[in-house]
Amino acid sequence: MAVNDTTLLTGATGFIGRHTARRLAADGHNLRALVRSTSDAAELRDLGVDLVEGDVADWNAVCAAVEGCRLIVHLANVYSMWERDPAIYRRVNVEGTRRVAQAAAESGVDLFLHISSVVVYGRPDEVPFHERCAPGPERFSEYARTKFEADRVVEEFAVSHRLPVAILYPGSVLGPGDAKSSGRYVDDIVHRRLPMAVFSDDVLTWVHVRDVADAIARLLGRDDAAGARYVIGRHRLTLHQINEVIQDVSGVRPPRLEMPDWMARLSARVLTGLSTVIGRPPVWGLSTDVARTVSHSIQADGSRAERELGLQYTDIRTAVADTIGA
Repeated sequence: MAVNDTTLLTGATGFIGRHTARRLAADGHNLRALVRSTSDAAELRDLGVDLVEGDVADWNAVCAAVEGCRLIVHLANVYSMWERDPAIYRRVNVEGTRRVAQAAAESGVDLFLHISSVVVYGRPDEVPFHERCAPGPERFSEYARTKFEADRVVEEFAVSHRLPVAILYPGSVLGPGDAKSSGRYVDDIVHRRLPMAVFSDDVLTWVHVRDVADAIARLLGRDDAAGARYVIGRHRLTLHQINEVIQDVSGVRPPRLEMPDWMARLSARVLTGLSTVIGRPPVWGLSTDVARTVSHSIQADGSRAERELGLQYTDIRTAVADTIGA
């Protein structure tokens, strides 16, 4: 793909989006971003990104953003394990993706790069699972269910409209500037906000945000990207192991007490129920979706991206240190 073609980023003010914008700008891409009026787009302006105000719920704004672009990186999504209004997952993750894919198909782009997640695989029979594995029968969060459906949407456009589609499936993303999910967990450990450890024996697949941005950049640079599917993530560690890395980097001891899994699941149900009443996220981030996702483990194999894209994964200690700012 030609670097001087205009590349559209959705979700450019998000965690992965900001790092991707920096990387693509450094590579010489002419960047455009669809940004909400409430988003902080100062860094994008400093990078020289052409900003189109709007969001993926606004068909006219989506069409204006897509017009003249040859490459699209679709990162916009609701990434959380609890929302006051659960319908927002479908509005953004599914219907928003449908609008961007429709506009891309009508415009005739060279590549629609959709950023999914390893959580869409659920719990496959093969462990660790890879891109060619059949997903398990169940998704364990509303985020995972709607991202899975969004994947089906773009794959349908690939067939019905001949939209050139590629999909990446990042693992649990670490790195500087993450106030949600993985970054929040690390921050909670470092600042001693968690009274007890939970699900310590369960495994997640971890990756540095810089590696996700690198994978995006590498795939955009390939003429054979259409049809590609890559898991992005290498480090399969239990929460106990990641806690040890956090302690090694920060010097902060993680919680000594371990909450039994049954108690953690029960606590998640109680805290989620309370959140529904008071309209605030669950204490300690322990929602039922978090409990179900983590307790089923996510063991993914991202080695194909190493072999075919030349991706070199950042070591886990550096990923944690960059998350902490150490």
